Amino acid sequence: MKLRIVIDTSVLISALLGSNGASRELIRCCLEGKYQPLMGNTLFLEYESVVFREEIRTKCILTETEILTLLESLMHVSLWIDVYYLWRPNLRDESDNHLIELAIAGNAQIIATKNVNDFLNSDLIFPNLSILKPEQIIKS
Repeated sequence: MKLRIVIDTSVLISALLGSNGASRELIRCCLEGKYQPLMGNTLFLEYESVVFREEIRTKCILTETEILTLLESLMHVSLWIDVYYLWRPNLRDESDNHLIELAIAGNAQIIATKNVNDFLNSDLIFPNLSILKPEQIIKS
């Protein structure tokens, strides 16, 4: 069974802006079926909002059409999860709680993020959920 993984927007942006690296490799692994990415409404809307920001598009080596194709491909391989329960309050940064909620609802083993510190000192502990940087996931 493939590891279920929630990919934070920070990882997607890093993959778009870098020509190689762990974030890009993690996205590639998801597209190739090595991991099972999970997707929910809030995360999808966040992806859509952030990837088309002017400051991201001007730094990205991909065209807008290629970015859209990448998003569509990622959605195609993602397992769509409905979140019915909100685990609040939990994280210091309220805007990251949706990642925990998606991971728990979808029984994910990993949240991939470039901002591991944002998930430290949470109010709730989920022992079966790891918060890892893309580099840590790729090396394992």
